[in-house]
Amino acid sequence: MSGGLLVAGTTSDAGKSVVTAGICRWLVRQGVKVAPFKGQNMSLNSFVTREGAEIGRAQAMQAQAARVEPTALMNPVLLKPGSDRSSQVVLMGRPVGELSARGYHGGRQQELFEPVMACLEELRGTYDAVICEGAGSPAEINLRRTDIVNMGIARAARLPVLVVGDIDRGGVFAQFFGTTALLSPEDQSLVAGYLVNKFRGDVSLLEPGLDMLHGLTGRPTLGVLPYAHGLGIDEEDGLRVSLRGAVSQSALAAPVGADVLRVAVCAVPLMSNFTDVDALAAEPGVVVRFVDRAEELVDADLVVVPGTRGTVKALAWLRERGLADALARRAAEGRPVLGICGGFQALGEHIEDDVESRAGEVEGLGLLPVRVRFAREKTLARPEGEALGERVEGYEIHHGVAEVGGGDPFLDGCRVGAVWGTHWHGSLESDGFRRAFLREVAALAGRRFVPAPDTSFGTLREEQLDRLGDLIEEHTDTTALLRLIEGGAPPELPFVPPGAP
Repeated sequence: MSGGLLVAGTTSDAGKSVVTAGICRWLVRQGVKVAPFKGQNMSLNSFVTREGAEIGRAQAMQAQAARVEPTALMNPVLLKPGSDRSSQVVLMGRPVGELSARGYHGGRQQELFEPVMACLEELRGTYDAVICEGAGSPAEINLRRTDIVNMGIARAARLPVLVVGDIDRGGVFAQFFGTTALLSPEDQSLVAGYLVNKFRGDVSLLEPGLDMLHGLTGRPTLGVLPYAHGLGIDEEDGLRVSLRGAVSQSALAAPVGADVLRVAVCAVPLMSNFTDVDALAAEPGVVVRFVDRAEELVDADLVVVPGTRGTVKALAWLRERGLADALARRAAEGRPVLGICGGFQALGEHIEDDVESRAGEVEGLGLLPVRVRFAREKTLARPEGEALGERVEGYEIHHGVAEVGGGDPFLDGCRVGAVWGTHWHGSLESDGFRRAFLREVAALAGRRFVPAPDTSFGTLREEQLDRLGDLIEEHTDTTALLRLIEGGAPPELPFVPPGAP
């Protein structure tokens, strides 16, 4: 049917990613060949496709929801922040430079419009439907001229737009009305309806407001999704571990008991691919917390130093907050520490960085016999191997090249005592390896914790994606939604309030 839809949001984190995934899973269960698409993504959580391209993890998750292999076509532009004002630009899966926000919006973004549209058109020629995800809000009127992810592509591709609003934040009616009012008449003509996300309570109490919104804007509300815990899978920006009960940055006191395994994740600056710990949180009896104080490591059975887009900055942060000394004490006492990617590099002896931070020679924490030199070419790979007697799969995304000078081999890195380090993201999603690793951690920590023999991270993820599909099927007007995707039905009434641009 060569259909399509743009899922926009009134705000960042309104639920665009999970709604897009839910629509993809619902469609594929109807026999529709569907693919996700996000023209431009800004995230430090990324993934490597089979062809060796780096894309946002949210698009990889959406591809899984659609039961297709993720490709660079699904996320042609990825921005990876390196500071408040600059980002690495990844085009078609490969880094092409570092740009300031002003430089990007001042001209480079418009240059990327053509390749973005080419990717979308290629997907539309291959799949029955393409469900596009917007970014932030489509009503960022200061950025509309250079937009390549919201109304810019909707207008160029003539896509109907479904606007998602998070009612849990409050003010959802004002969000919908204000978002639509700020759009130009041409962009307004593509807004086909609204979708309320994260509603708690009796929907009948909301319905009068939805009717009034329809009267004011001419747009129907196509569904009210209930608040559902644990659906923030593969977050782009949040600090939320998603599978099986989860975790918050507030680092609440960890449960006690010999059968519980407590994991503390250092919330380093520019933290990337913190989704690595989702697989740990999926294990019954494992509690994962994000921490930023040395005293919060005291009762942890395992400390994870995660990936980061700024290894040198993360090192300075660890030292400033006393976490570096706490990690050194743990290593001396034989208490488990795991470093992943940038965290692995920070645990080494020496770093030479003239690429990422341009800080030159920097001393690491010295917990592993590793020297790291940053190369201009980024390593993007999907390695497979064996560790702790189990098969492991992962993916690599890093500029740092590690020279391992000792210790016991551990994936691409090494182990010394109770300290492990590797560049491999996603390794803990390999069930056998994760269980073997947690058994070692429990033994070193003196815990009676035993991993459940039947926990399958892949199965849990599929269950989550099915839950997303169920939400769409059960709580939206699927007839109207399918009609939009197939034919792009126009809104019922024009809506150009006084003073609109």
